[in-house]
Amino acid sequence: MAKVAFFSTQSYDRRFFENSSDTHEFEFFETRLNVKTLDLARGFDGVCVFVNDKINEEVLKGLSEIGVGLVALRCAGFNNVNLKAAEKYNIRIMRVPAYSPEAVAEHAMALIMTLARRTHKAYNRVREGNFSLERMIGFNIFKKTIGIIGTGKIGQAFCNIAFGFGARVIAYDKYPSDAMKEKGVEYMEFDDVLAQSDILSLHCPLMPETHHIINKQSLDKMKKGAMLINTSRGKLVDTASVIQALKDEHLGSLGIDVYEQEEKLFFRDLSDLVIRDDQIAQLMVFPNVLITAHQGFFTKESMEEITRTTIQNIDDFAAKKDSGNEVSCKLLKDC
Repeated sequence: MAKVAFFSTQSYDRRFFENSSDTHEFEFFETRLNVKTLDLARGFDGVCVFVNDKINEEVLKGLSEIGVGLVALRCAGFNNVNLKAAEKYNIRIMRVPAYSPEAVAEHAMALIMTLARRTHKAYNRVREGNFSLERMIGFNIFKKTIGIIGTGKIGQAFCNIAFGFGARVIAYDKYPSDAMKEKGVEYMEFDDVLAQSDILSLHCPLMPETHHIINKQSLDKMKKGAMLINTSRGKLVDTASVIQALKDEHLGSLGIDVYEQEEKLFFRDLSDLVIRDDQIAQLMVFPNVLITAHQGFFTKESMEEITRTTIQNIDDFAAKKDSGNEVSCKLLKDC
């Protein structure tokens, strides 16, 4: 049996996890895990965290000192974890590597469809009794060129959806997929994908080499009027450069489910507060920008898989078993 403290808990986390295990004991905290809140983990064997919890060296050192041996991530990404420090303090890091690639891929296409056909504007207009089609013209996805950066599980799911729309699919990945090549994906250099894409969708992980992969230089190489979609990680995109590209009318439209500074905003109800983030305030003013609050993963099927895999990770930790879901410098052979 393991006693686990859940951080960054929302009502839906409780709903899925509360009665998910007869073996382990869970306690739920709404606050995020950071150096100021780590004392809440005292008396627990492990912590379960999400994308905006800060698992840096100071936090890992503190967790080690109070006897915590597991950090279980309720997500696939682990860029918020200092793996070198985890190894140093002998704390196991486990994640949910693939909960539902289709959920995120479908959300990316939903953003594209909404921007392409202006359905978000149509919804508001009709509710106000405005049935005019003025300034509502859209465009077909059929025969457009969709560029994909990163063809892992989510990227591949998105490729399949794009083919269903009759689009030409081009991609950049350091490790091209033979299966995707057989389906018709054209792999090419990053700059060529930028130059040829009518729609560019990001599906790569956040690593030092992908931080701000979309910046002023890469935006300048994109087609005038192209659409940019990001459902991966906020810091893939230099927000200031994107805002300028929108102002210059070089970037045609933007759909994001993630944001550079989302830890200050997302997963909270701030409707009665002043939003003090100037960049997201600017983005929300543009008529050709669509923002959702990191909900790409959020389907019933995804939550069921996240719950199942997380419980399995805690089982393996409690039994001192090896796990295929563990991440470490040793296993990755890189840090």
